[in-house]
Parts: sequence; structure tokens; C-alpha cells
Amino acid sequence: MIQQFADWLIYNICNLDPTSSLGLALNFFVYDSLKIIILIFVISIIMGIVNAYFPIERLRNYLQNHRLFGLQYLFASIFGAITPFCSCSSIPLFIGFVKGGLPLGVTFSFLITSPLVNEVAVAMFLGTFGVKATAIYVISGILLGTIGGIVLGRFHLDRLLSDWVKQIQSNSSLQASKWEAENVHFINRMPGIITEAWRIVRGVIIFVLIGIGIGATMHGYIPEGFFESYLAQDNWIAVPAAVVLAVPMYANAAGIVPIIQVFVAKGVPLGTALAFMMAVVGLSLPEATMLKKVMTWRLIAIFFGAVTAFIILSGYIFNIIL
Repeated sequence: MIQQFADWLIYNICNLDPTSSLGLALNFFVYDSLKIIILIFVISIIMGIVNAYFPIERLRNYLQNHRLFGLQYLFASIFGAITPFCSCSSIPLFIGFVKGGLPLGVTFSFLITSPLVNEVAVAMFLGTFGVKATAIYVISGILLGTIGGIVLGRFHLDRLLSDWVKQIQSNSSLQASKWEAENVHFINRMPGIITEAWRIVRGVIIFVLIGIGIGATMHGYIPEGFFESYLAQDNWIAVPAAVVLAVPMYANAAGIVPIIQVFVAKGVPLGTALAFMMAVVGLSLPEATMLKKVMTWRLIAIFFGAVTAFIILSGYIFNIIL
């Protein structure tokens, strides 16, 4: 129905040629904008229900007070996946975890996965690439955070935290969890969850429109073979090149997935495109600047280097299995 509406609006009402670059670009823009906004809203409601019954304070207390034999990394990574944050938005929560005394490796698991996998990205992936690619994307993002947290945790990098964090850690303790709606009936929680879902949509809609606008322009105007020549499957350097080029191009998942869709449509292997997307949303210069408050530059370099290596490896694996 959405595609039919886009065709009617662009080709019948606006009377644009379906074979023209402008017609193709505008049709792509209308169709993807409506589809993605609807999916984001629906999945944000679903994840709002999950978050309402699994608050941050409860997770923090549980991880600190129980021996989980390594599962805390997986749990932190899953929690990162269900929180709707980009890399920069994840920083305040990461700081809260570090201040609260959680193991640094566990907090890294959250920080790695949080921008890579969230309801916005899942909604867009589901509508764009289908169930199989979405499942691989979600599972790989969670595993990336889990393994990355375990590896970084093994190096005992707490000594490389900033002096500000060390001072805060020595004087702070976790506060008791307070969740006002815990005893409120589910039906009475729904208006707030829906309102929050709409707030998420409003917060990301500009990124969605800009991203789709760029994607639509590429879809309509980029010559055939442009991306294949730089990121072709038989070019072994394509994946690391895509990751390196992505770092300065910071965006959140809502802004980059439509571009990835066009990459794939233009012939770029899905694994290479996914590696590019993960680097865009998971590694950024603004994130590094914000992390300087809690980390030394050496720790930031170690963190970015490890995540970069994992993303490149994931890109190669994706290209094999997808």
C-alpha cells in the first residue's frame, strides 16, 4: 500500500516520468520515509514495553551483586541493543556505569552494542533487507559487544580511566533503584509508552529524512557501477576501506540505513555495507571527544582499535554467509 501511494503521488499527481532520475529519487524518498517511520514507531512501542519492565537501575544492581560467569557481558550487550542510543547518546549511560563501579569490560560491552543495534536500526533493517539479514545483523552486533567487552576486560584497563572518573568512583555508591511505574497496571503504562515512542520518532525523524534524502539522491543519480568499482566483492581491501572511510561520516542508525540500502542496490556486498554502517554508527569523532571525559587518549585508541578490528572481521564474515 505504501508503494502504491508513492507511485500514485509521484507518477500520477506530480506527473513525473517513472524512468527519470528525479522520479526514481522522489518515489524512493516517499516510500522509504513512510515505511521506516511507521516501523520505528511500532518497534519503539514494543521496546518501550521491554524497557518499562527492565530498568537501568535493576540491571546495574544485578550485574554488580551476582557472579554470572561471564554472562554479564552478554546481558550488558543485550541491554545496549534494546536502548535507542547512538554512539554519542550512549556516553552518559556509559559514564553512569563506570561511576557506579561496574567492571570496565561490561561497560564496554554496552558501549559497543548500544549504537550498533537498537529498535530504530532493527525496524529499518527489517523493512529493508528482510528477516534473515536483520537476524544476522542483531546477533552479530550483540556478539560483537560481548566478545569486545570480554577481550578488553582481560587487559585490566581501569588504570587508563581519567582521574575524574577515579575520583568519582572512590566517593560514589550505587543508589537504590526507583521505578515509579513498577506497581502501575500495564494498561495504565501504555499512554506513557506510546508518548515515548512518538518522542523517539520525533527525535530521529530529521536523521531519517536526511538519510533517505541522501539515499534517494544516490538511488536516482549515482551512475551504475560507481560503488562496485570501489567496494567490489573481489576487492579484499574493500571492507577495511569502508570502515576507515566511515569514521568521519558520523550519523545514527536512522540516517545511515537508507544509504546502506542504496549501496547494496548499487552492487556493494551486504557485508561490506554492514561494516560501513557499523563503523559510521559505532565509531565517530564526536564519540571520541565525549569519551575523553572518562578515558585517557590511550584507552580511547585501544577501544577504537579493537572495535575497528572486530567490525572489519565481521564484514568479511558477513560477505561469506550473506
